[in-house]
Amino acid sequence: MAYDPGAIDATLAAAVGDEPALIAELREAFIDSAYRAVKAMEVAVAPNDWRAAALRLKGLAASFGAIRLLAVATEASESLPHAPQMLHRVRRAVDRI
Repeated sequence: MAYDPGAIDATLAAAVGDEPALIAELREAFIDSAYRAVKAMEVAVAPNDWRAAALRLKGLAASFGAIRLLAVATEASESLPHAPQMLHRVRRAVDRI
């Protein structure tokens, strides 16, 4: 699967037009939301909490065209809660945004 680091900016530009300041603000809000979802996965107590956080991240990624993050979040939503390797992959995917 290819990763296009400009996909998020292209998605935002299509939504709001040529407004660099607004695109930057929305991109930052996206990244903050993604990190909050990762944190929710880290502190999830019940398996349903883990899955809900992973699905939140998946929906967020889909909304912003973050294909790699979408794939990893999908895997996480179907994985065992708190799998260290899965958490590492999710964090790494968010870090790469």
